[in-house]
Amino acid sequence: MPLLALQTSAPLSDSQCQELLASLSRIVAECIGKPERYVMITISEAAILMAGSKGLAAYADLCSIGGLSGEVNRRLSERICALLHEQLGILPDRVYLNFTSVTAANWGWNGGTFG
Repeated sequence: MPLLALQTSAPLSDSQCQELLASLSRIVAECIGKPERYVMITISEAAILMAGSKGLAAYADLCSIGGLSGEVNRRLSERICALLHEQLGILPDRVYLNFTSVTAANWGWNGGTFG
């Protein structure tokens, strides 16, 4: 049920993309405390202008049914920013993250909803 949709201006090779997908999936599952089998990660390249300048940047949108809190969101932000810096060279101050808690009735899966 957690979905992390990452948009980045960093060009990614297929191997970089696969490694990033796997790493983000583990981070989300660990931090939120949900089984990784329910975690979905998407990555897309995007044109991003941040602080009036082009360059490496990223936007991550994380939606989940439960599991989010101030403490969890700070941990996710820290770990995701560190990963993006390590793997893609994106400075943490060039990353925005959005955290959204969704009710089970508003999250569809497998022909139905979770609530």
